[in-house]
Amino acid sequence: MPKPPPFPTMPPPPAESHPVDVAQALTEALYAAIDRNVQSARIIADAAAVPVGPTPREVVWALNKTKLYRYRPTQPVDPAQKKRVPLLLVYALINKPYIFDLRPGSSFIEYMVNEGFDVFLLDWGTPGLEDKNITFDDYATEYLPRAVRKMLKVAEADEFSMLGYCIGAALAVLYAALYPQAPLRNLMLLTAPLDFSRTDGSLFSTWLDQRFFDVDRMVNSLDNIPPEIIEFGAKLLKPVENFIGSYTTLYWDFADDPESVANWQAMHKWIHDGVPVSGAAFRQWVKDYIRANELIKSEHFVKGQRADLANIQANFLNVVAKYDHIVPPHQSTTIMDQVGSQDKTLDIIPAGHVGLMGGRNARYKLWPKLAAWLAERSA
Repeated sequence: MPKPPPFPTMPPPPAESHPVDVAQALTEALYAAIDRNVQSARIIADAAAVPVGPTPREVVWALNKTKLYRYRPTQPVDPAQKKRVPLLLVYALINKPYIFDLRPGSSFIEYMVNEGFDVFLLDWGTPGLEDKNITFDDYATEYLPRAVRKMLKVAEADEFSMLGYCIGAALAVLYAALYPQAPLRNLMLLTAPLDFSRTDGSLFSTWLDQRFFDVDRMVNSLDNIPPEIIEFGAKLLKPVENFIGSYTTLYWDFADDPESVANWQAMHKWIHDGVPVSGAAFRQWVKDYIRANELIKSEHFVKGQRADLANIQANFLNVVAKYDHIVPPHQSTTIMDQVGSQDKTLDIIPAGHVGLMGGRNARYKLWPKLAAWLAERSA
């Protein structure tokens, strides 16, 4: 990508400026602004085509639209550094999971495999109309257990670690609470939306309140929830930042730096690359998990079995983003008193919901912490 010309600022005119000099300076500033606008527009337009998910991988299992990937290192790893306990990454149902693997040097998966971890990723895929009746519980009880069994077989392991991010963390908690006999050694949560007893600081909880939102009408009308609706709702949480701020940051701060441009494009692509949510899963998430708040109260039942959080005995790390406007910290912290784990840690990091994992400082703030915590418990 050609580097745009420096963006000049208009210097104050001398006390006695000739009109021709003033006109010349104004013309140069105008042309520079036009060049910067064209360059920024090109960066935005090209974002949809940038490559993402660069870490080598292979599909080791699939069911319906869901796939289980196993990743390979991008550099030689000392055999003594390899961890014997595989790591399973579980992301949300509303976005594609390559937030874990944006681009070389900005990939959590690349970082972890090069640290010696055997990394697997569960990709839920893109639901079609034929999948509209898949419930939220189905993902945790019909898909996740099968993926775990296949991972253990492929990795030739007896135990595993699991990291759930956003709604993927809620799925991981549900699985761990329903299957206390599973060989889950380590459970890590990132920005977990679990406790909806408080609505302060959470516009989503207010918007989805039954007084204001008819979830049955929406699901019955649309079957599956289009990604555009969810993306628009998320952007409205911080409209100025999302609709304007991101682009002004590109215009003023990033356009001259190829590395910053590449990172901006990858993140921009991911934000706009959502997937539909199964209608039944969305309905259940709103009714059972948000409105009734069943999971955090250990009152959720699946096929007659109670999801008791006290059943969770795995080593437990709960990472909360201090400035999270999508999942406020109070939705994530109360689980610390509910789980039965003896080894449990709460870590609040000064970051936002997405920046926690995909921001420029993630490889310095979060990734080393996760790797160190997990390495101690994966020997």
